[in-house]
Amino acid sequence: MTEQLLSIESKVHLEKLSVGYREKTILTDISFNVTPGEIVTLIGPNGAGKSTILKTISKQLEPVSGSVYIDSRDIARVSYRELAQKISILLTDRINPELMTARDIVESGRYPFTGHMGILSDEDHRIVEETVNLCNISKLADKYYRELSDGQKQRVLLARAIAQTPEILILDEPTSYLDIKYKLDLLKMLRVLASEKNISIIMSLHEFELARIISDTIVCVKDDNIYKAGTPEDILDRTTLQELYDISDENYDMLLQSIGCML
Repeated sequence: MTEQLLSIESKVHLEKLSVGYREKTILTDISFNVTPGEIVTLIGPNGAGKSTILKTISKQLEPVSGSVYIDSRDIARVSYRELAQKISILLTDRINPELMTARDIVESGRYPFTGHMGILSDEDHRIVEETVNLCNISKLADKYYRELSDGQKQRVLLARAIAQTPEILILDEPTSYLDIKYKLDLLKMLRVLASEKNISIIMSLHEFELARIISDTIVCVKDDNIYKAGTPEDILDRTTLQELYDISDENYDMLLQSIGCML
C-alpha cells in the first residue's frame, strides 16, 4: 500500500482489486477505503459487478488480482473463523431451512463465537434478544422461517447479521422485499450501528434515493471498473446518474416525478 493509503485509518482497504468468477474478470483496478463507522454504498446497473465486489471482500470469492485488507491484514491470511468474528454478511442468496424458527436463524449469528457444539451462552442469548427487539421481529421469533413472507425473511436475515456483532457489515441489496416503512427503519438502524457501535458498513443498493439518505460515500460501478466515487452531494447529480444508468432526459424527468425529489 502507498504511504498515503497507510496513513488513513482503514477498516477495509481494497488495493488494485480485480474481481470475477473462474478467472473471468468482471471489474478491474478497484481501490477504496472504508473507515470505522463509515457507510459505503455501491450503486450501478444490474450485472455491473456490485455483488461480486461484496463477495470478494467477504472472502466468498478469491480476487482475480490485487488485495483486500481488513485491519491492515491481507484477507488471504485471515482464517474463516476469525473473519466470521469480524465480518457479518447478508447476500441475495436465499436459505431454506425446514424446521428452524426465526429465532433459531437469528441465534445462528452467534455460532462464530460458540464452541463446536454451537451452545449459546447467557451473553449470546442476551445479544439475540436485544437484536430481535432492535429489528422489531419479536412477533415473528417463534414462527417457522419457511412460513414467513419474503419481507419478513429479509428482516430475520438482517437480524442474524446484526446478532453476529460484526466490526464490518456487508449487505447486498438489504432493502429487497421490504416495504417503505421497513426500508426507512433499516436505514435508521444502520445509521445507529455505524455511529454508536462504530461498525463499518458496505452495501449495494438499487434505490439511489435511499443511498443518498444513508451513505457517507457512494461508489458508482459501471462497465469494468469504478466509474466515480465520492459523497452523495458530489455523486448524485443529474449528469452522473444519467450516464451511470444510461437514462434519457425524458425518463430522468419521469423518475424525478415518481420519487418526489430533486437531484
